[in-house]
Amino acid sequence: MKLFPLPAFSDNYIWILHDGQRALVVDPGESDGVLAWLKQHGLKLDTILITHHHADHTGGVAALREATGAHVIGPAFEPMPEPLQRVSAGEHVNVLGLRFEVIEVPGHTAGHIAFYAAEAEGTPLLFCGDTLFSGGCGRLFEGTPAQMLDSLTRLAALPADTRVCCTHEYTLSNLKFAQAIEPDNGALAAYVAKCQQQRAQNFPTLPSSIGVENSINPFLRTAEAAVVRSAQAHEPATTTDAVSVFATLRTWKNNFK
Repeated sequence: MKLFPLPAFSDNYIWILHDGQRALVVDPGESDGVLAWLKQHGLKLDTILITHHHADHTGGVAALREATGAHVIGPAFEPMPEPLQRVSAGEHVNVLGLRFEVIEVPGHTAGHIAFYAAEAEGTPLLFCGDTLFSGGCGRLFEGTPAQMLDSLTRLAALPADTRVCCTHEYTLSNLKFAQAIEPDNGALAAYVAKCQQQRAQNFPTLPSSIGVENSINPFLRTAEAAVVRSAQAHEPATTTDAVSVFATLRTWKNNFK
């Protein structure tokens, strides 16, 4: 089973997972690049997974379905390009021999979901859309800080070796903010150096892992003393409550340069 992040637009990735014959595509915001890549590699598109309704994740679905007959699976409670199989928390879907658990992760959008395969050739696999980014998290367009923190906490509890397949190359920007929050975090400094080298060679920084994110991502570290101190220094009204810390970090990040 091979995993490939196909670049799209300015900073999106459309994830493609395939077994050499059949392919799974996640959050295809456009279709032409996907169809060209599948043709180049002699693959048949079997299934499309969708995490949320934003156009840069769904814009290619209709054309791909029409061109390939692929089965489409997406969130139960969001506007979606019909027809599709709608799924929600606690359900499972079987694709290319893998069993994906559906995890509800509201915050970025109200009905956002993630797909998690505990057994994907020995290493767990997470397609998390725009909920968890490497070094960051999605903006709160439709949800609350409490919802997003709860969603991230759920993802952070997955096994440390879980591959985190998010859908934007935001890593270096996120890490700049993370270092402003935790300038003395050695694991973060090492990860920054690694990611800078990857981008200098035009390689993706993704997938990350849950273990890495728990050690460097401030939005998963709201109970850490250094993170709390930085949040309170930026916004004195911040309490030690994790939701309060998270809300301050998210608002700060929205305007961070």
